[in-house]
Amino acid sequence: MSGLLKLMAEDAADLEIIGAAAQDALVRVGDISVDKRARRFALMMHRFRWEAAGEQGPYERIRSALSFESVLSVKSRKIRTEAPDALAALLAVQFVPDAEPPSGVVRLVLAGGGEFEINVECLDATLFDFGEPWRTPRRPDHEQQ
Repeated sequence: MSGLLKLMAEDAADLEIIGAAAQDALVRVGDISVDKRARRFALMMHRFRWEAAGEQGPYERIRSALSFESVLSVKSRKIRTEAPDALAALLAVQFVPDAEPPSGVVRLVLAGGGEFEINVECLDATLFDFGEPWRTPRRPDHEQQ
């Protein structure tokens, strides 16, 4: 399969690229996991393929995984953990370094005010696509939100 993304981030500039690729991905709450023993935060998503989208379409989504390693702790705000089928759109992925890098906080901002704060020992993120893309009728429109 060609055109599958596999991106890694070890600094804020790298994470901006992952954030741009993951913007507007649809995430099901039940597809978010925290593995304390492995110190990993991961989520599965239906990523909008911005890199393949023209102004008129056709538009596509693809199954993708986003993971963060070296996780120290995870906090969430306005996330309906009791509703595993609830969907949210990923709006932004940001990194705020601590006063003593390489540690810092990764923020995943979701539509509707939901947010994850992931404290990491160092920034170690991976985004990768898998499977075949499928067509979707709409291109996300930030002017209407």
